[in-house]
Amino acid sequence: MVPGAVEIPYSRLIQLVKEGKVESTVIGADEIHVTLKSRIEIDEDLKKLAEQQQPLFPLYRMEGLEPVTFKVSHLPGVEKTALVQQMLDAGVTISGDVENTFWNNLLFGWILPIAAMMLFWQLLMRRVSQNSSFTSPLTLGKNRAKIYSEKDIQVTFDDVAGVEEAKAELREIVDFLKQPARYQALGGRIPKGVLLVGPPGTGKTLLARAIAGEAKVPFFSISGSEFIEMFVGVGAARVRDLFEQAKQKAPCIIFIDELDAVGKSRLSSAAPFGRHDEQEQTLNQLLVEMDGFDPSKGVILLAATNRPEVLDPALLRAGRFDRRVVVDLPDVAGRLQILQVHARRVRLAPDVDLRTLSARTPGFSGADLVNLMNEAALLAVREGKEGVDQTSLDRAADRLMAGLERKSRVLSPRDRDIVAIHEIGHALVAMLSKHADPVHKVSIIPRSIGALGFTMQLPTEDRYLMTRSELEDKIAVLLGGRVAEEIIFREASTGAQDDLQKATRLARHMVCVYGMSHQLGPQAFADPQGSVYLKEGAPSINHRMEYSERTAQLIDDEVLKILGKVHQQVTETLTKNKEALEQLAHRLKERETLDGAELMQLLTEKTQKG
Repeated sequence: MVPGAVEIPYSRLIQLVKEGKVESTVIGADEIHVTLKSRIEIDEDLKKLAEQQQPLFPLYRMEGLEPVTFKVSHLPGVEKTALVQQMLDAGVTISGDVENTFWNNLLFGWILPIAAMMLFWQLLMRRVSQNSSFTSPLTLGKNRAKIYSEKDIQVTFDDVAGVEEAKAELREIVDFLKQPARYQALGGRIPKGVLLVGPPGTGKTLLARAIAGEAKVPFFSISGSEFIEMFVGVGAARVRDLFEQAKQKAPCIIFIDELDAVGKSRLSSAAPFGRHDEQEQTLNQLLVEMDGFDPSKGVILLAATNRPEVLDPALLRAGRFDRRVVVDLPDVAGRLQILQVHARRVRLAPDVDLRTLSARTPGFSGADLVNLMNEAALLAVREGKEGVDQTSLDRAADRLMAGLERKSRVLSPRDRDIVAIHEIGHALVAMLSKHADPVHKVSIIPRSIGALGFTMQLPTEDRYLMTRSELEDKIAVLLGGRVAEEIIFREASTGAQDDLQKATRLARHMVCVYGMSHQLGPQAFADPQGSVYLKEGAPSINHRMEYSERTAQLIDDEVLKILGKVHQQVTETLTKNKEALEQLAHRLKERETLDGAELMQLLTEKTQKG
């Protein structure tokens, strides 16, 4: 059927042929399609038929602007023969039979579009399942660990630096995987599980890959969160599947990153009537599998977490995670080793001193140091240098420690004076204090983290113990900026907010944690909130008040006494060196940044040490 064709009576067709309005016809088995000539007048009755049969029939086609198609159905054979003769006599073009389009319409109008939509949907679901967490119901119980063969892992212990103690403990695991007969001959067995504990970025995952690289065994890597799904029982099924696959590929290593996602303590989530949710079932299955597999087969379970205090005690008992290896932040020697490892991939200038860089980055993890080297390389490329020099490394360290320079933030002359006096106050107290770390750099360039300036000190060595006098000097340096403002401007600004918080916290820890109060004696009033295995941060003050109100008042009095004593000492020191304070601040405003050597030279010329 031709779209838009209007059915007319046979008599009407005869009349149109006689009037010479027919352009061409297509004769079929049971109907004739007639196309009228263009530019002819269409009768009103034909227009009415068109409106009745084809409501959406274009109006312009009825105006004769182009040929219009009509049809006549159910023609007897004799009448069709007579009609053909009349058309031939009238000069009408006859072009053959009308094709039966039922099957074509069915194929192209329904079957092919539906098949195309189904194929598109299948491809879409396959792409989603590959690139996201979507899984079909048939594969929900399959483990999602990434399996690396011994050829895929090129990382060895030579690529891991700064954690020599951890490497020494883990070499035993490698030796067992290489020659297990030595241990089995004496009746020894390798630990079933090894838990790597440490702050983020210290190289726990890298160490696990290095063990597999050294031992040349397959490596199963999976995150703890990948076990958990919305369907109960899926996590347990994935744990079973993971251990089954590992047994088939033994000797091998299973590594579960972020173990706390699946191994959280069940005591914290216990309900009055008991609760067996997905996470608890997954943890139970993990415990069962750790009890069931034989380490002599050569399957070693490694796990990593930076929150060991939240793990379930059943995971940490003997026979499961037998060994816990602390991967802590590197010390100054470790930072130097890490920098030397990653400096192999960077073209360094001859003037680079990595030892100085390692000394000025206390608290940096291995990931932070990698980021530092990369930032320095990017900075050197932007400035068109042929290699990464010491200036690029120092600026990259400043960016990571203090934030990005914001030279577009223009300070008013008065704010600039206050910031310069404030920072020189810190630096001057540090240089005049016996136990303070040496000053490395002073700057009044605003930074993206909100700081309007900073004073950076460079520790000469890693310190693990501090005396009362050393802690008091640290408080003195923190108060130096505020006291300098009070001496020069006769009032303090809001710029010392962070300094006051740190000084108060340090003084309170002297009283409540370290027992450095003559009034209260050797007592501790703190509740350690840090990790059981990590020395992360200082203990927090106990908020449960396991002491009397009178003791609380004494604690406040002792904290105030420490701060008041140090404040008085700093005031005397800076008042005595007021001229040097003003001159150094003037030089800092001119240069915006001064290094420690230049400050010390100026101080030697301008000050009198008291």
